Amino acid sequence: MTEPSREARADALLSTGHDERTLRLKIFLGAAPGVGKTYAMLSAARELKRQGVDVVVGLVETHGRAETATLLEGMEVLPRRAVRYHDRDFTEFDLDAALARKPAVLLVDELAHRNLHGGRHERRWQDIAELLDAGIEVYSALNVQHLESLNDQVRRITGVTVRETVPDVFLGRARDIVLVDLPPRELIVRLKQGKVYVPETAAAALNAFFSPTNLAALRELAVETIAEHVDSDLREHMLARGSAMPVRRRVLAAIDGHAQSEYLVRVARRIAERRGAPWSVAFVDTGSQLDPTRREQRDAAMRLARRLGGETIILRGHAIADELLAHADREGVGQIILGRTRERIVARMLGRSLTQLLLRRGAHMELTIIATPGERAKARRRLRLPSGRGSRGEYLYATLATLVAFGLSFIADHYLSVANLSLIFITAVLVVAVRTRMTVAVYTAVMCFLGYNFFFAPPRYTLAISSLDDVLAVTLFLLAALVCSRLATRLASQVESLRSSHVQARALLMLGQQLTASADAGGIRDAGSKALAHALRCDAAILARDAEQVLRVVGSVSPERALSAQDLAAADWSDRHGEQAGRYTDTLNSAPCWVLPLGSESHPLGAVALRFDPAISEPDPDQRSLALAMTQDISQALERARLSDELEGARVQGETERLRNALLSSVSHDLRSPLASMIGAAGTLISYEQKLPPEERRELLEAILGEGQRLDRYIQNLLDMTRLGHGTLKLNRDWTDSAEIVAAAVTRLRKLFPDLRVETVAPGKAVLLYVHPALIEQALFNILENAARFSPPDEAVRVMVRSTGERLLIDVSDRGPGIPEDERARIFDMFYSVSRGDRAPQGTGLGLAICRGMIGAHGGSVEALPGDGIGTTIRISLPLPPPPDTNP
Repeated sequence: MTEPSREARADALLSTGHDERTLRLKIFLGAAPGVGKTYAMLSAARELKRQGVDVVVGLVETHGRAETATLLEGMEVLPRRAVRYHDRDFTEFDLDAALARKPAVLLVDELAHRNLHGGRHERRWQDIAELLDAGIEVYSALNVQHLESLNDQVRRITGVTVRETVPDVFLGRARDIVLVDLPPRELIVRLKQGKVYVPETAAAALNAFFSPTNLAALRELAVETIAEHVDSDLREHMLARGSAMPVRRRVLAAIDGHAQSEYLVRVARRIAERRGAPWSVAFVDTGSQLDPTRREQRDAAMRLARRLGGETIILRGHAIADELLAHADREGVGQIILGRTRERIVARMLGRSLTQLLLRRGAHMELTIIATPGERAKARRRLRLPSGRGSRGEYLYATLATLVAFGLSFIADHYLSVANLSLIFITAVLVVAVRTRMTVAVYTAVMCFLGYNFFFAPPRYTLAISSLDDVLAVTLFLLAALVCSRLATRLASQVESLRSSHVQARALLMLGQQLTASADAGGIRDAGSKALAHALRCDAAILARDAEQVLRVVGSVSPERALSAQDLAAADWSDRHGEQAGRYTDTLNSAPCWVLPLGSESHPLGAVALRFDPAISEPDPDQRSLALAMTQDISQALERARLSDELEGARVQGETERLRNALLSSVSHDLRSPLASMIGAAGTLISYEQKLPPEERRELLEAILGEGQRLDRYIQNLLDMTRLGHGTLKLNRDWTDSAEIVAAAVTRLRKLFPDLRVETVAPGKAVLLYVHPALIEQALFNILENAARFSPPDEAVRVMVRSTGERLLIDVSDRGPGIPEDERARIFDMFYSVSRGDRAPQGTGLGLAICRGMIGAHGGSVEALPGDGIGTTIRISLPLPPPPDTNP
């Protein structure tokens, strides 16, 4: 590290001295709303006030939080400035009052606030800048998403564009930045408790901005912002002393599955630990088939990384450099650690190496190359052609293809006079490259090159070449064969990779379709276990806790193969801790099954037990990732089912509570009112029987009789509603004329309303119904009674009966105030109470509900229609049966 120049040291010293005089801003920085920035700011201000410092509150937003408002007690608060905006009254921070008061420390909340029209500055940070220039120390609060430089990054993380921002250069004026932190889980709890937003806003925020992933990412941004500020300050101070300060960033180790992979993981862990930075290990799957040794070394390195506390990622793509750089950009990687690999050496022979590509495209990253003793010799040995162990069939196939190419070339040379025989050999190389590995294709290319040179290039039967043209032709043939073999091999690898991705995508798609078709948690578990068994080719079982909190198998494709005690213990541990257990893990690995948790530690939903063939040492990465993805989909489906059940239970409970309250209200009104009238009338008769004239005694007796009948109708309605709700209402059907039912209902109505005019319009001929006459009459009477109560005294109630061929329509129209369109369907609900509904002072609130139940029991319907310009029409629709057979 080079020593800073004298000029740089002098500038740093001058800057440090200038900061002590001009930096009077202290910012309380948080990752999201609700972490406690304002609370921390007020707590620090109260401590200053206790020390005798002149502290004034210019503006603090408590957002209704009682604990924050408590800290304002005893503090001097400046009055706010009144602002008239869009015909509404608002209040804003009074900058002039603060400058006139000029305290030692002023508290101004919400640094990123945009001022309303009419103020001196557009943004609040500009107000604070003027206060700082006036020599006032300011305390303020800010969320990290409001920083201008992070605007695009916050939009990518949360999908929300933040409109109110603060320039990063203004943040440089802060003498101190205090990080106010709160873990995402605790912040979500505060949000649910209504300590951040009101419940309606909080529910929407939980599904959008305040997701655990967004909060974790914003929290990391806040920590990085503080670290950069600290690094900047420390760098200036250390520069003034003649030293510098490095920046700590995330560390990524890229392994290739060869012998040095575990060594590379340990080196990456040590480097990350020294820097105090998070670290991860990545492997790029280019689609080429790995030999068992290399796959085992890669998996061992991944297991080692997980044990050491690092993250493991398998990237898929054909360009290693592109995939590493894309992942590094997504995850904020500042250092990539590489080892000397076969891919780098081969790439150097054919073009740019992986290191060169990373250096050219990742200029903002630090690249570290790790070498081990004897690795160069190993790399050279890797360049040699394989001995054929494990791939003798491929070399035999390549040899046969070469011999066939020679035979065709001899035939073409002697009998067909083909000028360019090299095309036959290139075709053989392509055929071998498509069917085998790259090394076998190179072997074929060299054999064809030597054979073509020996048998067909003049002078023949010697490796010597007579002319420069032939030298060029033979050399170009070798290069073309190598390039074609490389391209063909890459194409085959891409096809294999696409085939693997297609298999996974199809398995996830089929699982999603099956989960969507499942109606409950049991169906989801059955569908999930079958899909896992089919996709992973293993025995799958899903376990869940019963009413006694005992974990039991609730979905399995092989119920005859019971889980062992070790499997059940691993499943219980996995469900309680939300982590993997059993085989292929470090927890209870004596269990025969690999156990994956469903749900999370806070909301456990059971576990998945997968039993693979004992001969399989470990599932390959594709199977592992597919199992995790399918388990995640099953967990989400079960969580949706659980939430749906809870929502339905809450809805039923709310509906039950609403009906209970309505019933109590109805009973308290519709029972007590007639009873009070009856008791009053009876008491008057007892007390003044001899003093009352006969006419008044008769009126009191008629009142008792009328209220008793009203009470009887109410109790009858309750009984009818109960029978309808329990399905015990029996229909004693009989043939009857519709006109008789209408006449009977109108007659009953006139007994209650003697002065009411009823106009009836009926068809000219009889219309027969096969119904329970008493029930239809009661339903029609309820509608007529409801219309009579709301019809003006001088207006008639109109009843129109007509037939449409298949149905009988009975329309009851009144000239009352009418019913709003959005409430017409609700008047048939039990105890529905509106000014136009059937809850008049003497209504029960059940008449229309009973009417709908009785008509519905006969296969009919009831609906409310708008009247003829005024009033309401209630229409009864009943099916017309075929006429009875009168023949003997």
